[in-house]
Amino acid sequence: MTEFVKQKMNRTMKNRNSVILIALLMLGLSSCDDFLELTPEANLTSVTFFKSENDFAKAVNGAYEPLRGMYTANAWLVSEMHSDNTRYRYNPNFRATLDQESLNDFTVLPTNTLMRDNYRAHYLVIARANQILSAIDGVDFDAAVKNNLKGQALFLRALAYFNLVQYFGKIPLHLVPSTSLADVALPLSEVSDVYAQIISDGTTAASLLPDKSVQQPGRATSGAAKTLLGNVYVVLENWSAAETVLKEVVTSNKYSLVPSYADVFLTTNKNNSESVFEVQYRQGQDGYSSNFIYPWLPMPMTAAEISATFAKYGVSPTGIAAQTTEGYNIPSLDMVAAYEPGDERKAASVGTATAGGVDYPLIIKYLHPHTSATLTDDNFPVYRYAEVLLLLAEALDEQGKSAEALPYLNQVRDRAELADIVSTANLRDVIFNERRVELAFENKRWLDLARTGRAVDVMSTFGASVKANPQAYYFPPGQQPVPSAFTQIDLTFPLPADEALLSPYF
Repeated sequence: MTEFVKQKMNRTMKNRNSVILIALLMLGLSSCDDFLELTPEANLTSVTFFKSENDFAKAVNGAYEPLRGMYTANAWLVSEMHSDNTRYRYNPNFRATLDQESLNDFTVLPTNTLMRDNYRAHYLVIARANQILSAIDGVDFDAAVKNNLKGQALFLRALAYFNLVQYFGKIPLHLVPSTSLADVALPLSEVSDVYAQIISDGTTAASLLPDKSVQQPGRATSGAAKTLLGNVYVVLENWSAAETVLKEVVTSNKYSLVPSYADVFLTTNKNNSESVFEVQYRQGQDGYSSNFIYPWLPMPMTAAEISATFAKYGVSPTGIAAQTTEGYNIPSLDMVAAYEPGDERKAASVGTATAGGVDYPLIIKYLHPHTSATLTDDNFPVYRYAEVLLLLAEALDEQGKSAEALPYLNQVRDRAELADIVSTANLRDVIFNERRVELAFENKRWLDLARTGRAVDVMSTFGASVKANPQAYYFPPGQQPVPSAFTQIDLTFPLPADEALLSPYF
């Protein structure tokens, strides 16, 4: 037997064990009263677990859960770091960093573990949503509650597929639970088919979900589903459909801009009037905390340097320790320069951290008081009402309704204390640049570059700047990016090699 075959068999067994483990974990969500009454593995979720409204409520909670790990661990790496918004501080003394650096330098290989983990996290959301959707109509309980739970599962599945298709292109389209190893490996679906499913799921979700005024905070709403649909239509350049659904969000009167940009992100102001959908976190030792700001420090840093940096922004957690690794998601000088003079969003988004006697830009829009080091309380915004306004302005401008687009654009600029845009000349570029500063560090930049056809030009130019002056992009003297950096700007990521070992279709 060849080593390759042995490796593939080992991975197949690991995959089978993972499927069984997930089923057992879902079983563990239900009551422990019947813990010893075992049923066959193939029937664990359908027979043992899904029996009541409460079971489906728990399962929907479980479908949200992978989002927390995704947004702390790698969502920002595949979006902000895979763009001209942020860089890493190269540390020649800590080299367990190649996967992170390759995402920033456009040298991503199929073996990149961060992309693999991102891919798997999305499919975990999909798998859990599929389990819910396959069983929920077979259990009798309150129709309004059932519609709400179905709508949330459909929204989460649509969101996961929307991210996947933008990042990877052709992907397997799983719509029912996998009950055998043969079901796990599906052919790659055409991009158009994936988008058709996203639109179907999002449309149904919008019809089933309640609006924000009556939904439990943090859960998907009809407004969130419509915003997702509007985003999808913008990516597909179906401008009229985008206009229609985004106007429904605006005219619902369920959302409004928070008067101060900085206040949007306060941990004391979660799920505020501007929040359309955000990933929920809670500080503490119970496993629900966020930690964004810590890997984003310009490490290596001493404990004293970290404490001094945090103190500038009124943050003083206990347990701060020296960090000797490498810092990521450090705002590039290009990003810092993108703000217009007087833009209040700059001071709310970018501060400074001192490491080794050198000042570096630091993302501070998620830097808020927390009790213990690395256990932060910040939620992560997926959709905000400000983005609804900018997407709607874009959809109108692309249809030649540029004058109608201006009020929506200027609502966003007014809050930033910037002058209104009165000319419709080059409005496409104006809106694009407005998205960059309004949505900075919210995982939008790479997808905006890719969908608008700007990625190759922008990232090639950015890469040339990095190579020409590496010290300005956080390389120590004598160090520079690998020669292959920025030589190939691909619009999608390669499918993970570990997954290819489990499927004949990759």
